[in-house]
Amino acid sequence: MKTIYVKKVLSGIFSEKHLRRGLSVAGLFLFAFILGGMAARIADQRIVETNQSADNAKRSVETDTAEVSDSGQDMALDPTAETGSGEAAESALLLETDFAEADTAETGTEVIRSDTVNWGLGFGEAGTKPTGMATVEELAQYNAYFMSDTEEKVLYLTFDCGYENGNTEIILDALKAHEAPATFFVVGYFLESAPDLVKRMVKDGHTVGNHTYNHPDMSQISDMASFQKEMEDNAALFEEVTGTQMSLYYRPPQGKYSVENLKMAQELGYATFFWSLAYVDWYQDDQPTHEEAFDKLLTRVHPGAIVLLHNTSSTNAEILDELLTKWEEMGYTFRALSDFVG
Repeated sequence: MKTIYVKKVLSGIFSEKHLRRGLSVAGLFLFAFILGGMAARIADQRIVETNQSADNAKRSVETDTAEVSDSGQDMALDPTAETGSGEAAESALLLETDFAEADTAETGTEVIRSDTVNWGLGFGEAGTKPTGMATVEELAQYNAYFMSDTEEKVLYLTFDCGYENGNTEIILDALKAHEAPATFFVVGYFLESAPDLVKRMVKDGHTVGNHTYNHPDMSQISDMASFQKEMEDNAALFEEVTGTQMSLYYRPPQGKYSVENLKMAQELGYATFFWSLAYVDWYQDDQPTHEEAFDKLLTRVHPGAIVLLHNTSSTNAEILDELLTKWEEMGYTFRALSDFVG
C-alpha cells in the first residue's frame, strides 16, 4: 500500500516516462551500492583465509619436519646441478608439497588431492609400512601404486635412469647374479646416449618403463596433447632402439603429480608407479657411505615394498650385490611390477 501511495504522489509531480526512467536510475545506483558492499566483504574474507592458510602451512612444516624423511624423488638430469645434501635434504624434499588450500577430487568415499603433489613418505618403526601422500586405495582408482598391500616378503626393484655414468652395467651384473627382476624407468636422453645398456636390460629380462622424454614437471602439464607427446616420444625412441614396445609403466619425474596427471596416464593405458622405499642416493658429489645406505635400506624395508634406486649412484653399484644378499637373508624375494597389473 505504501509503495502504491508513493507512486501516486510521484506521478502527480513527474510524467510516467520520467518516473520510470528515474526509478531505473535509482535501481542501478542501489544495485551498485549492494554489489560494492558484497565485494568488500569477500575481499576481507579472502584476506583472513589467506592469513589462516599461511599460518597453517607454517605449522604443518614445523610439525612434519621432525616426523618425515626420504622423498626419494629424482633430481634434475644435470649431474652438476647444485643442491643441498644430507638429512636436511631428505626432509626438505618431502616438504616441498604445496601446503596452500588444495582442491580435492572425490570418488565415492575416497578423496585425493588435485593440486601438485610431491610424492614423499613418512616412516614408523623398523620393518613397518610407511605412509604416503595418498593411500593404496586412493591411488588404485587411477591404476597407480606405491607398494603392495601384502604381508608376503616380496620386493619390487626399480631404478630411475636419467643418464649414464658407469654404474648401470655393475647394477645389471648384480641383478643377474641374484636372478632378480627389475624395472628401469628411462628418459629420452638415456635412450639416446646408452642404447646398448637399454638393449641389455631387455635381453636380461628386465622391464623398461616410461620416465618421459624430457623429464619435465608433468604436474604443470594440463592438456592431454602435451602429456601424451612426452610419453609417446619416449616410447617411440625405445621401440627404435630395441625393436620392442615399451611397457606401459609410468613414473612421474621428480615424483610430482596431480590427479589430472594420474587420469591422463590411465587414459593412455599406463599404470603409474611411485615407491615406498628410497633414500638420498642421487648427489654425485655427496654419495652416502655404505653404512648409511644399509642403515636406510635394511631398517625401512617392508613386505610389498616398491624400491626406488638411481642408476647414477656409485654407492648403489658398490653395495647392490651385498644388499640383495642381505634382503634374501631376511627372507625377501624379488618380483616384477607385472604383479600389480597382471
